[in-house]
Amino acid sequence: MIIFVAVNKRDYIIVGLGLAGIAFCEALEKAGKSYLVFDKGLDGASSVAAGLYNPVILKRYTLPWKAIEQFDLAIPYYQNLEKKLGINFMTEMPVRKVFSSVEDQNNWFAASDKPLLERFVFPKLVGNENEYIKAPYAYGEVQETGRVAIKKLQEHYQKYLASKDAYLNESFIHSNIAFTENTVIYNEYEASRIVFAEGYGVKQNPFFSALPLVGNKGEYVIIKASKLNLSAAIKTSFFVVPLGDDLYKVGATFNWTDKDTSPSEEARDELIEKMATLLSCDYEIVDQVAGMRPTTGDRRALLGIHPKYKQLALLNGLGTRGIMASPLLAQYLFNHLENGKELLDEIDIKRVLSKL
Repeated sequence: MIIFVAVNKRDYIIVGLGLAGIAFCEALEKAGKSYLVFDKGLDGASSVAAGLYNPVILKRYTLPWKAIEQFDLAIPYYQNLEKKLGINFMTEMPVRKVFSSVEDQNNWFAASDKPLLERFVFPKLVGNENEYIKAPYAYGEVQETGRVAIKKLQEHYQKYLASKDAYLNESFIHSNIAFTENTVIYNEYEASRIVFAEGYGVKQNPFFSALPLVGNKGEYVIIKASKLNLSAAIKTSFFVVPLGDDLYKVGATFNWTDKDTSPSEEARDELIEKMATLLSCDYEIVDQVAGMRPTTGDRRALLGIHPKYKQLALLNGLGTRGIMASPLLAQYLFNHLENGKELLDEIDIKRVLSKL
């Protein structure tokens, strides 16, 4: 008989330190729970995302799922994280939608009169005064928007966790998990539960790999354009996001078939073609990044407890709106695990348990 001896006990082990993992760490800290995070580095979808927080789906002029609840929790959550870490990673920044026609303008005005949307949709046209932007029908501006420098947040949060012996920069080996009646043991660590917040990496997790998580590859280019001089994020069929120092993040692409997270020439060419429809200034591409978004067919997250291994839980499927959604979803999962509060049906993995 094999006897497992764990010399280091924590309440939780967390696998993954993207936006979801950080948010769950914060939920645990508020409750005084101990934890240990395993993460192999800054290579997930969170670290390459544009980082915009924008409560409006500009393609359809609608709000995403529980948008107000998400938004009103997320902004103070990130502000508190800035104070906690002693850094600034949030920048207030308007998001301006480039109108393609008079009809598009009229749809914007209609959206500005809708309940809930009226809070965010500025009801007047914003003229284009930038000679290097092609926007003959002006802009619509979304209010209460901005950017989170996600990679900066991750880097400093890693350092914070390392300072309290709560972070290991290494891959998590799922086959090393051993189960007792009420706990789980991983190497020399014992915990009540493991929470997997691996993003698309969960497809390599033997306990949850069968769940219908679809990888959606997104790529951005970073350009240097000294004449562009933008202070707002610009949205057409893609985003142009100011990063400072004449640098801009441009993207993203959406590819449902390519599961290679390396930057591709095809995506670069696609973005160059799109930029030609908006920008008339010279620019230089200085970098290109790619990541795999963890998305689901019904556009809802995957939260819950494994049906066989009760010590294993999942926080995944945040898709393209992890900045806004992660604090609320982490709180939902924490309340489920610690207080027995039922998860909402639309985000509970029970809806797809037949896949496990």
